[in-house]
Amino acid sequence: MGDITIFEGEGHAAIAHWLLAQMGGSGAITVPGGSTPFPILAALIAQGGIDWAGWEVWPNDDRIVPEDHEASNTGKIRALLEPSGARIVPLVEDAAPPHFALTWLGMGPDGHVASLFPNTDPQLDDPAPVRRLTPDPLPAHAPFDRITLTIPALLATDAILFTLGGAADKRAVFDAAARGENDLPVARLLGAARARGIPVTVFA
Repeated sequence: MGDITIFEGEGHAAIAHWLLAQMGGSGAITVPGGSTPFPILAALIAQGGIDWAGWEVWPNDDRIVPEDHEASNTGKIRALLEPSGARIVPLVEDAAPPHFALTWLGMGPDGHVASLFPNTDPQLDDPAPVRRLTPDPLPAHAPFDRITLTIPALLATDAILFTLGGAADKRAVFDAAARGENDLPVARLLGAARARGIPVTVFA
């Protein structure tokens, strides 16, 4: 798929090994919430080899809840990575995200990335790097307003990683987006990444 590299059927250890190869030195990364990233991050910590004290970690997005709430992405990221020395940066509306060494994203079956759901009509030229918004419909498992990095902030990166978790419905949506067959948020991001020469790696 051109500038998109897809790995099929790889487990958490393989993704962690790929991340280890990307994270020499220091810098900033942005990571997704939900259930997918945390076993991978745990495998990455267990592998060793990363000086987490040199890394700043931003969530892609979060639910507007306290960090000690079970729905908080930031709270989960902090609990896992702060003991290893990483600096965790919660999203706030006036934040100034850095240029990331890596933007790591999940994707919903509706084609949303971060909390950029189709109803939010995310724009490639959004002047704000961070926005507060309300998904519509609100996901039943997390019925909260969101705060999210916008497409320009997600694209301020050296590389993009997608982890799709082996879901066939997500894969079909992703492949169609990569071919330019829809205008979902993921398609807008992939098209802009291609135009800017940002490499995209997918663990399907």
